[in-house]
Amino acid sequence: MTDISAPHLHPVSATKRPQIDPALKAAATELEAAFLAEMLKSAGLGQAREAMGGGAGEAQFASLLATEHAKALAKAGGIGLAEQFMASLARAETTHDT
Repeated sequence: MTDISAPHLHPVSATKRPQIDPALKAAATELEAAFLAEMLKSAGLGQAREAMGGGAGEAQFASLLATEHAKALAKAGGIGLAEQFMASLARAETTHDT
C-alpha cells in the first residue's frame, strides 16, 4: 500500500487561529447583509410584482423580504465580505499596535 500523506502540509489547529471578537463578527456580518440586500434589490428581488396579492403595503413587505434573504445569505457565509472586513480590521489593529 502506498503512503499518500503529505508531511510538508500541516493541518491548521484551532489554537493557531486568531480569536475573533463576536461583536466584530456580528457587525461585519450585518454590513455584508446590508450590501447583499442592496444587491438583491438592484437585481429586482425587492420589487413588488403582485406576488403577495397586491395592495398598498406590498412594496414594503417585498423590501423586507429582500432584507431577510440577505441576512440569511450573510449568516450562511455570504460572499466572503464579512471575512474580508474582519481580516482588514485585524491587520489595521496589528499595524496600529506596533
